[in-house]
Amino acid sequence: MMGFKAFHSAQATIAGIETEHMIRKEQLSEDNIPAYK
Repeated sequence: MMGFKAFHSAQATIAGIETEHMIRKEQLSEDNIPAYK
């Protein structure tokens, strides 16, 4: 696995992965909008 050269790059990547997991678990969905298609 590759390492990150800059902390902000690692932070942004991890935030994106966490957001994707939340969306897939439907934790961010609204009443009439599906979490993912």
